[in-house]
Amino acid sequence: MKYIFSYLLGIAILTGCGQSKTESADDPAETAETTAASENEDESAPIAETVGDWPGTYEGVVPCADCPGIKTTVVLNNNDTFRITQDYEDRDQKVDDNGRIMWHDGGKVAHLKGTNVNLKFKIGDDNLKQLDEDEKEITSNLAEHYVLKKIKDAELPVE
Repeated sequence: MKYIFSYLLGIAILTGCGQSKTESADDPAETAETTAASENEDESAPIAETVGDWPGTYEGVVPCADCPGIKTTVVLNNNDTFRITQDYEDRDQKVDDNGRIMWHDGGKVAHLKGTNVNLKFKIGDDNLKQLDEDEKEITSNLAEHYVLKKIKDAELPVE
């Protein structure tokens, strides 16, 4: 009788554990965590092959609220690292930063997050389009100024 009770108790415990796993999978909080984890995997996804030859140096002058513009140079390396220089025109201010590229939207958006910089760019054919904080394209009348153009190898400055 003692063994039957132990056997039944063991089955009840195992059955109870199995039910809690099923119940927890239906838990909205856990489902949200699982979904968020799978969405974060996209951040390290390789860039879409259809985008083209994305490694290289990109330059442009982006708008500035209190200066004529910010001369911006972004270097994207094929080992998923970046370097960015932002030189504020008519001001004695320059930002140099670097870090690892995080990929979003199936590898079509490069997220550059360094110590001083947190920018997202949509990868285009020979250009980078800066995106807003919500990862949307900028559509204001200054939108064309938020595009950095790729420098061809022959145009690279000698250092």
